[in-house]
Amino acid sequence: MSLPNDAPSDAPEARLLIAEDDPDVGSNLESLFSREGYAVRWTQSGEETLQEMTTLPPYDLVLLDVKLPGKGGFEVLREARQAGVDSPVIMLTVKDEHKHKLRGFDLGADDYVTKPFDTKELTARVEAVLSRSDSALPDTGTTYTFGDTTVHFPDERATQGDENLELTELEFDILQYFIEHRGRTVSREQLLRDVWGISGDITTRTIDRHVASLRKKIEPTPDDPKYLKTVYGIGYKFAAEPSPSSASEAE
Repeated sequence: MSLPNDAPSDAPEARLLIAEDDPDVGSNLESLFSREGYAVRWTQSGEETLQEMTTLPPYDLVLLDVKLPGKGGFEVLREARQAGVDSPVIMLTVKDEHKHKLRGFDLGADDYVTKPFDTKELTARVEAVLSRSDSALPDTGTTYTFGDTTVHFPDERATQGDENLELTELEFDILQYFIEHRGRTVSREQLLRDVWGISGDITTRTIDRHVASLRKKIEPTPDDPKYLKTVYGIGYKFAAEPSPSSASEAE
């Protein structure tokens, strides 16, 4: 993802959601970031903000005011993260107490700006968070090896030793997604959105069935998974460290 000021003219605009109930502040922020080249959407309530955050396509960044009517900013952030939304979030608040900052970070905020703020500083923080987000996922290289399994990304196949691993196209996509997000908790909703391309309030056990099938093919003991672990109440985490051969491929 390119930043607006550095992007070529045909690059897509970064999508920015501003959640701010103060009409003056919201209007000024909308004008500011529109001039900076962002595609801006401005919401003024917690419910509307949560709906926007959980609807495809995802926003590149969210400026989220703590004091929103209906659902407050902390509640919106918590529910969005539980729904699998991983858009970077900068919290906006008049509160500068340490406990409020810790709460925001604990819920998954990426940065925190206290009102009144300098617009140049806020713009710089937005660009910094976008830059971090752009390079946040580790490079997988062309192959990734864990245990006796090697995933070959260009060929969309996996091997165990000298044998091809019989994965369906969807199982390969799921495995690749887990590897790209290794070390992170991935919710079922996030998998539905990013792998299946489904968004919204959908309850399904399809994810679990596919993960169970994938475990049977990559885990030494599927009932006691070593690599693809369950994070109860949320989803899964791929915990396999790459072998030295993967690291050399990535370099």
